[in-house]
This record gives sequence, structure tokens and C-alpha cells, in this order.
Amino acid sequence: MLGYFYMTNTQERTLIILKPDTVQRGLVGEIISRFEKIGLKIIGAKMLKPDYDHFFHHYENIGKMISRRGKKTFDVTLEMMNAGPVIAFVLEGIEAVSLVRKMVGGTEPKSALPGTIRGDYAHMSYTHGDANEVGIPNLIHASGDLEEAKAEIKHWFSENELFEYETVHEKFTQTKRSHAKK
Repeated sequence: MLGYFYMTNTQERTLIILKPDTVQRGLVGEIISRFEKIGLKIIGAKMLKPDYDHFFHHYENIGKMISRRGKKTFDVTLEMMNAGPVIAFVLEGIEAVSLVRKMVGGTEPKSALPGTIRGDYAHMSYTHGDANEVGIPNLIHASGDLEEAKAEIKHWFSENELFEYETVHEKFTQTKRSHAKK
């Protein structure tokens, strides 16, 4: 075993949560395939329905949502997250955190660029959400930076739920120079 947070200087792990709207709309496979096609590797995955304390730790203790955006935003987000099960998984790859953030797109679906997950599958604006006092169904959570990723992965997964294995495509998507002498 290489360790809970095995990462080289560019090899990283990041947490993804497919929110209830993704699960209920049947977009899980399509979204996961985007990450696999680009060469990221799933090293842990599970479906669950977290309780209030689990979400509180994720959104406030790690993400500081109440501190940054207020209790009302937190409450609306939790209501939306409790609408059904979520799928959490950990991706591993070269600079995975920033790569995934780029693929996911901006938090507000209306502003997310076409070609991103949110830009292609969602369109609600903050204005609409605020006016109707609803959370923004933006499909997916992705860790914001490497430190957040480490804390989130530890919160959602135990070490024995993360796996080391080699994929066939790593040769082409995570190329490394061989240091063996010929």
C-alpha cells in the first residue's frame, strides 16, 4: 500500500459527489465516463445518504459554507442534498483537483461554460434559486483545492475503501519516464 494520500508532485486525489439531481436524472454513467475518458482513475466509490452531521462536517467544518455564505444558504443546500442518495468517489490523476474543477465548470450552472458538466446538463441561476428559496441543482461537488480534497476524502472514505491498481490507459494519460538503464 502506498499510503492514504499517495501523491507524487503532480499525482493527486480529489473527491467528487454526484448530487441527488444527478442520480435522479440518470446522468451518473455519462458523467463518470467523462472523467474516465480523460484518463482519471476511480480509486473508491459508494452510494449513500449522509445524515445532517456528515453534511455539516463537509459543508461547514471543511468548506466553511455558513461562514462564507450564511446559514440560509447552508440550510437550502442541505435540503437539496437530502432529496435522495448521492454517489461519492475519489479520482486520481495528474493535477486531478484543477483538472476536475475545469471539467465541472462554474458553481452557478447558468454561468458554466458549454462543454463543462454543469454547462452541458444544468442551467439554473442564483437569481432563480434565491427567488424561490431553493438550492441550485448543479449536479456535482468537486474539491476546491488540494487541502480541501485531502480533508474531504478523509471525511468520506476510510483508507481501506481506496484502492491501488493499474489501468491500461495510464501509459498514455499519465506518462512517466522510465529510469531503468538499458
